[in-house]
Amino acid sequence: MVFVIIVVGGLTRLTGSGLSMVEWNPIFGLLPPLNDAQWQAVFDQYRQSPEYRYVNIGMTVEGFKSIFWLEYIHRMIGRGIGMAFFFPMVYFWIARKIEPGLHLKLVAMFLLGGMQGALGWFMVASGLSEDPHVSQYRLTAHLGLAIIIYSYMLWVALDLLARTGAAAHIPASLRRVATGATVLAFITILSGGFVAGLKAGYAYNTFPLMGGQLIPDGVLALQPLWRNFFENVITVQFDHRVLAILLFALVSIFWVLAQRHRLDRTTRIAIHLMLTAAAAQVTLGISTLVMHVPIPLASAHQGGAVVLLTTLVVVTQRLRRAG
Repeated sequence: MVFVIIVVGGLTRLTGSGLSMVEWNPIFGLLPPLNDAQWQAVFDQYRQSPEYRYVNIGMTVEGFKSIFWLEYIHRMIGRGIGMAFFFPMVYFWIARKIEPGLHLKLVAMFLLGGMQGALGWFMVASGLSEDPHVSQYRLTAHLGLAIIIYSYMLWVALDLLARTGAAAHIPASLRRVATGATVLAFITILSGGFVAGLKAGYAYNTFPLMGGQLIPDGVLALQPLWRNFFENVITVQFDHRVLAILLFALVSIFWVLAQRHRLDRTTRIAIHLMLTAAAAQVTLGISTLVMHVPIPLASAHQGGAVVLLTTLVVVTQRLRRAG
């Protein structure tokens, strides 16, 4: 469910649907508009927003429905995740079926989920000002927290499922490379958040050169210097390219190193899937870029990032447990 909401969240960004719901009502805002009068009322609220006045002026109710539904589904999945997690947790807690040491982890997951909902509205609120664009900082924070929640839940689940070591005599250096690749994948995903927030994917649509250069002009045009890495569309796209290439190189190196060690079958399969996911993700990223960011490819690219991170977390967890 968390994987699905990450993909749907990316689609809301790609389709410009994220600012269609101008109110946050986490308790009572469960039902969508059910008749023409309710649709008109919700649409009238949207017409007061800066996005309508500056971006979608003249949009009809039918056009509004097309962006409303995706954001509504996004929010409903979020509520569904909360209920799907909270009620079983309470039941197992009361029934004393939660093993020692797991209680705090479950509470942490639930609190992080609540924070994610609040952060989502904080992100949306940044686009309801006179400048109808969501802050790239808040968008990336929202994406980053989703990835943290997903990875934390996955790690705990793997700990519960894998009660034995994955292999013997695993050198610490191999585990460090796996951990480094996982961290680099997370950083690369965050850089993708800034690409999405600034629509930097449209800056240059050639690969490997940008404007006929390896390092394009204007990459350090803003002052102070640090702003370029978060606010300069040229630099943000360039950084994402560099991080992605470094990640693919590190994953490839790790795959070669891993072949020298005797690993169990499950870990070997996970390592092969990791390399496959990395190659697929690079292919999706380049295709998305050169084809001028078509929505299906861009969405697949975001989903592919989570798939790659999943394989890295699985490999890292198994190697650390073996160690």
